Amino acid sequence: MRFLSRSCLLLLAAGLCASASATNVYQWRDAKGVVHSSDKPPPGQKYETRRIDNRGQTVETAPAAAAKPDPQCATAQKNLTLLAGAAPVRQDTDGDGKADKTLSPEERAAQKGLAEAAVKAYCPPAN
Repeated sequence: MRFLSRSCLLLLAAGLCASASATNVYQWRDAKGVVHSSDKPPPGQKYETRRIDNRGQTVETAPAAAAKPDPQCATAQKNLTLLAGAAPVRQDTDGDGKADKTLSPEERAAQKGLAEAAVKAYCPPAN
């Protein structure tokens, strides 16, 4: 009986050690189609998670995770939508939190260009 309980404990410990030696590897494609792998998921992009054991074998494959929306992307898109509209756009120039100046057409075009650049920088390309 004592031998049986020690054997069970040994098997349990071996099972715990085997599962502890597996790790996640994250794979994704960049804008140029190049595949990257890392031990950390990429921010703001779709990726696949692979669980790899200590022998390099895939333990399990999880479905691709949805990219978390980047708050800077959402802000850039809202700004671009606002600047592309017909309504006057007001700006806070003295930092008191209140809009005190309406943008001229030239200023509006310049801000729209900045918003377009921000969308390109912060928003992942549509696949």
